[in-house]
Amino acid sequence: MRANSKIRIIVSIVLIGFMSITTLNLYSQKVIDRIVATVGSNEILYSDIENQYMQYLMQGYTADGDEIRCQIFEEILFAKLLLNQAQLDSVVVSDDMVESEMDRRLQYFISQIGSQEKLEEYYHKSILAIKSDLRTTIHEQMLSEQVKNQITSNVKITPSEVRAFFNDIPTDSVPLISSEYKYSHIIVMPEVLPEEKEYARNKLKDIRKRIIEGSSFSSMARMYSEDPGSSVKGGELGDFGRGVMFPEFEAVAFSLEPGEVSEIVETDAGFHIIKLIKRKGDFINVRHILIMTKVSPMSMSIAKAELDSVYQLIEDGTLSFEEAALRYSIDDSKFNGGVALNPQTGGAVFSGEGIDKELFFKLDKMNVGEILPPSLFQKERNKNAFRIVRLDKRTKPHKANLETDYDKIQQIALENKKGEAVGIWITEKSEKTFINIIDKNLKSCNFTYQWEEE
Repeated sequence: MRANSKIRIIVSIVLIGFMSITTLNLYSQKVIDRIVATVGSNEILYSDIENQYMQYLMQGYTADGDEIRCQIFEEILFAKLLLNQAQLDSVVVSDDMVESEMDRRLQYFISQIGSQEKLEEYYHKSILAIKSDLRTTIHEQMLSEQVKNQITSNVKITPSEVRAFFNDIPTDSVPLISSEYKYSHIIVMPEVLPEEKEYARNKLKDIRKRIIEGSSFSSMARMYSEDPGSSVKGGELGDFGRGVMFPEFEAVAFSLEPGEVSEIVETDAGFHIIKLIKRKGDFINVRHILIMTKVSPMSMSIAKAELDSVYQLIEDGTLSFEEAALRYSIDDSKFNGGVALNPQTGGAVFSGEGIDKELFFKLDKMNVGEILPPSLFQKERNKNAFRIVRLDKRTKPHKANLETDYDKIQQIALENKKGEAVGIWITEKSEKTFINIIDKNLKSCNFTYQWEEE
């Protein structure tokens, strides 16, 4: 079976399974399901395509329905071809890996829907039945992903190939690169004084005493908890598994009996008391009351004065920015001269969208090398800090070129080459694999690849 002359990168494999479960299989409840194609010994059902199409519509997209269904169907054909190869190669995925991935997905969806009970009500199945349905699907997905990674793992690209790729892009199709920024910072966090911690602990101690003496936990949470997300719900957090909350919080929460109220627990957020509502399998639901440790105005003034002094030393030339970062900053960037790292890429370059708005508007007006005096910002939720910022680099919006944008062009070229490798693999494997498209409408799709013998 020959591939069509057009080669494309299959960026995302529409894997049948958890994505379908998150959209609820309403369609297949209204029609009699049927097999529309077979790849090796693996069947593709009509509902597999319809579930993915429903998800597409639910995301607000509109397009030619038949065309979208054909694209979805081809991606499922690819997924099943990968699975068939994994079966032939005896690729192994351990039960522990499957269980871990399944728990991760279920935890995410429970957090979205609100609770385990709501999830079970949504699908009219117990959590054990949902897991049973998912287990095989996730196992197949992980097998397929391993094969896909093997196809492209050895694909490399040379500088000459990058240049040739870029030169082949039509002039009017060269992408526009937005402004990018590189900056350094020195961060000082106001210290929470011992007496401030003691005040918060004593306040929560009194609340706990009232609860033990008969006051309603949920009422006290509504009145006193400083967690805005849960206080309005009487402190209830909803179902969650391990690895979601602070480790100290989880250690206590998972050790409680239903109805039991914990002793005071300290985390980075402050002080908590916890009451277990219920335990169901690997998940629990609790109420909690949080009293946060407050930074006093005096601590804020001390931190600001310290950073003002550091700023003056840098301005006077007594201390370099890099030395000041190493000596005074509480951020890990101090070991790299204060250079801020983009958490999304791991590099030191930020797009305008990747910088908090307040800082972005300041950087956009600064000259390269200019240093901003200390200013207050929110480092973490409910935690303020002060920072000095230096603009190290700012590029102007421009059409991509090899001189300044080589890394980006290299990545695009590499993905294109991987796509070609995938295309070659599909052509070779589809010729050796039994593929039978049964549905007449799907058989007439304008595929990128030729899946059946003519």
